[in-house]
Amino acid sequence: MKAIILAAGYATRLYPLTKDFPKPLLEVGGQTILDYLIDQLKTIPELDHAYIVTNSRFHSHFTDWAQNRAAQAQDSEQAHVGLRTDILDDGTFSNDDRLGAVGDLQFVIQARDIHDDILVLAADNILQFSLQTFINIFKNNPNTHITIRSNPDVEDRKRRGNARLGENHEVIEFIEKPETSISEWSVPPVYIYPTTVLPRINEYLDNGGNPDAPGHLIEWLHKEETVYAHEIEGEIIDIGNHESLAAARRIFGEDQ
Repeated sequence: MKAIILAAGYATRLYPLTKDFPKPLLEVGGQTILDYLIDQLKTIPELDHAYIVTNSRFHSHFTDWAQNRAAQAQDSEQAHVGLRTDILDDGTFSNDDRLGAVGDLQFVIQARDIHDDILVLAADNILQFSLQTFINIFKNNPNTHITIRSNPDVEDRKRRGNARLGENHEVIEFIEKPETSISEWSVPPVYIYPTTVLPRINEYLDNGGNPDAPGHLIEWLHKEETVYAHEIEGEIIDIGNHESLAAARRIFGEDQ
């Protein structure tokens, strides 16, 4: 299994912090947002490669981060044993010419000729739940899986993917950023696609599918084939604006 980490956004809601610096490399609790994700990924034996896709403006920041991390891990138990990390530049320079999350996903699949199952994640969330459990669920039922969490905030549900479920947690309805929410289930940007589904991503884009938010792909795919949902046990710290960044830093004990 491969991990594809989406890190090519321009984070305009966090300007000026992110005008010339990528959001996933902002520090929270003494390390970068991306470090938390990589630290969990490297513990998962099924994963042998993590691809981080970014843009031309921030590519050098990520390569510097990777070099510094490798230097710090040398001769220590923190080295990425069994997990290789590859940073790809999608060739864009601004929010106006971005490929979008689904566009970047397809870019990585084609650029690295991937024919494995893929775990897809956003680079700007701190995950406080077990990705290993999610992968185990997929291994027992190797169809497309999304993650879900119960979200009592009706207004917040409108800003995320929103799913309605049938028997055995099958996704029977999905809307990305609905005007009116269809259920209590919000969908974080954490997905697993089996290798058999990868050609369908290109099919989706070739037929005019929205390349922007990753949930748009699920909105289309669940009508084409079966998609299942896994309820996460834990929290996701979603860092999207100055307020949520400050809240995350407070959670990790930083004074504001």
